[in-house]
Amino acid sequence: MVDHCTGLAHRDGELDLRIVAFYEDLQMRFPDHPPYETESPWMSAPFALGVDHTSMSISHSPRGNEVVDAVCHLAERHGLVIYDPQGDEVTGLRHDYRSTVPLGA
Repeated sequence: MVDHCTGLAHRDGELDLRIVAFYEDLQMRFPDHPPYETESPWMSAPFALGVDHTSMSISHSPRGNEVVDAVCHLAERHGLVIYDPQGDEVTGLRHDYRSTVPLGA
């Protein structure tokens, strides 16, 4: 899934309603379209959206920490899995949001 989502060609099809709901909930609190907040937590915006994923770059800042907490909470609420490319870790496998799973192990 990660290789597919980071590639140039994305899947076509119907939007996953969980992704749509996640994005809408996150956007209400931390917009990725203008007008931006003065201390935007995003390194780049708008997010990359696909039918089965969304990709975001979060700044290393106190505001970024708020976003990480919100992303984790919303992913759990909507039954999504989080992939962190920096640690090559996944959170939310088998609905476990308290621990990460290294992909390389």
